[in-house]
Amino acid sequence: MRFVTSLTILALLFATSCSKVQVPTAEVNVAQVKEVTLDPNAAVWDAVSLHTSKMILQDLVEPRLLEPSTSEVMVKAITNGSEMAFRLEWMDESQSDMPGPRHFIDGCAVQIPSKIDPNVPAPQMGEIGKTVEISYWRADWQAIVEGRADNINAIYPNASIDHYPAEAKPLENNPQAQAETAARYSPARALGSRRSGPREQPVEDLIAEGPSTLSPAPNAVSKGKGVKTAKGWAVVISRPMPAGFSASSPSQIAFAVWEGSHIEVGARKMRTGWVPLILK
Repeated sequence: MRFVTSLTILALLFATSCSKVQVPTAEVNVAQVKEVTLDPNAAVWDAVSLHTSKMILQDLVEPRLLEPSTSEVMVKAITNGSEMAFRLEWMDESQSDMPGPRHFIDGCAVQIPSKIDPNVPAPQMGEIGKTVEISYWRADWQAIVEGRADNINAIYPNASIDHYPAEAKPLENNPQAQAETAARYSPARALGSRRSGPREQPVEDLIAEGPSTLSPAPNAVSKGKGVKTAKGWAVVISRPMPAGFSASSPSQIAFAVWEGSHIEVGARKMRTGWVPLILK
């Protein structure tokens, strides 16, 4: 009798432990929640279904990636009805978040078709007449948003700089003149480049209609936050709900990951094909 009881207890313990293991879904199920969070460690993610996407080489267009790096990306998704957030996690023991010569940056991206259509565009950044929307996160931008200085000395601590024009002594007590001078000597910012600092978000909004057509999106709407884990990165990217997306009208989503230590940049990346995106 005691032997049977012991077996029953062991069976219950085994069943309990197994119930805690998440079985990945074939699609990305978007859970409806009250509030969307950018915190990769928030408790809300614990109750959300997990999708694991196997990644493939981007070996179709130059510059190609011919040696695999990141094998898979684990994805969870939530929405509050107007905003949607995706939590991406992948393995990468290195931390590549410092720009400079021969330095390449860790990053990730989510891609969604601009229009919900049964005939989805090619997953390789869309195709002519079938635009895709891309939200792109970079580790160096994350470091800047969190407070790392965005200047020469942050990259080269031993560099010696005579002075910057906006820091000239006659302008010390004139903040307006300092700002105007800084803008005058920042041509990229003056022309409206979103890539020039200082950055407020570590995420960039892009659109494309095929390889080599990548361009800034009309509006900067995405937000994000990345956290380095013991084994890799956990990143949350949020963006508005896709137009027309609902429980009865699913869409598609694709992912990309750049491993800086593997010399991945631009088109040289690991990627996925389209994955069904479903509102639960």
